[in-house]
Amino acid sequence: MSPWARGPTIALVVWLGERRGNLVDWVTQRWVQLTGTRVTQSAVPWLWGPAGATSGIGPRFFEELATERGLALLPDAADAGLLPGLAALAGPRFEPGEVAPAIADFYAHTAAFDLRIQSRWSGPFRAMGWMIASIFSRRLAQLNMPLSDRELEGGVHSRIVRVADPASGELLHTAWVRTAVETGRPVFVGQYGIAEIPGHEGPCVKVVFPLPNGNAMIFLRPRVDPDGGLSLISDGRRFGDTGFYFTVIAGSEERWVRYVRTMKESLCLRVDGPGVAAVHRFRVFGLPFLELRYAIARKAIAGVESRAIA
Repeated sequence: MSPWARGPTIALVVWLGERRGNLVDWVTQRWVQLTGTRVTQSAVPWLWGPAGATSGIGPRFFEELATERGLALLPDAADAGLLPGLAALAGPRFEPGEVAPAIADFYAHTAAFDLRIQSRWSGPFRAMGWMIASIFSRRLAQLNMPLSDRELEGGVHSRIVRVADPASGELLHTAWVRTAVETGRPVFVGQYGIAEIPGHEGPCVKVVFPLPNGNAMIFLRPRVDPDGGLSLISDGRRFGDTGFYFTVIAGSEERWVRYVRTMKESLCLRVDGPGVAAVHRFRVFGLPFLELRYAIARKAIAGVESRAIA
């Protein structure tokens, strides 16, 4: 069991070997295979991203990936960002210059910010969250949606991990690793970047969460909101649109891909005093099931205590 799998877990650990992994993960992968589409990297390069080992993910995933593939792990930078800047998202429907400087600053210099999270589950969906955490998230040390504010009351430690090609210096992976301060449990381990997809005119934000023998992938279109706010939205309807995708390795350059049309999400950021506030909403079958509220503030200068937005 993962060293971060503290708390209640459901005993469904049936190990099928290093290649297939845990039974419940293998069954999920077969669902993707049976209901999805087999694609090649050359045909849909935008759907490619790092896949995880069957043993789980964990907060050192990208460091281990760099070692395994002989890549260069760049030194930690106090101002490293998730994106090269919002200018990289410029397109016919998005003008990055209209976004408030504080929000643009967060994406360009994410490591320089503190983050606090509050979670609000909708009614019966809390039981679904507990089940997913018990069967998958705690064990895999990945996608640990907080089930209550108590889990994150000590705050969230976040760091940006950057992996580059040792020969050319080209940046290959930019990952955001978030762990709960009190428990050390990984909350999210994801790669961030920008991609152009068939179903949207202009660049989208692409987030990849490694999973055993594959990954979960989300594409979000940018939108400028009133007063310089920024929203990132996944509201597509078909394969090739913004939204949520599961992928499973089918070969060295092939994947099984399942577009999950019923999953939608939106992240809305606005300036709030000296910092930024954000609301992250998730829906399934049109019903809201989880809302995460973020308080984002620049880290204190040495010797000055940091204060999150209320």
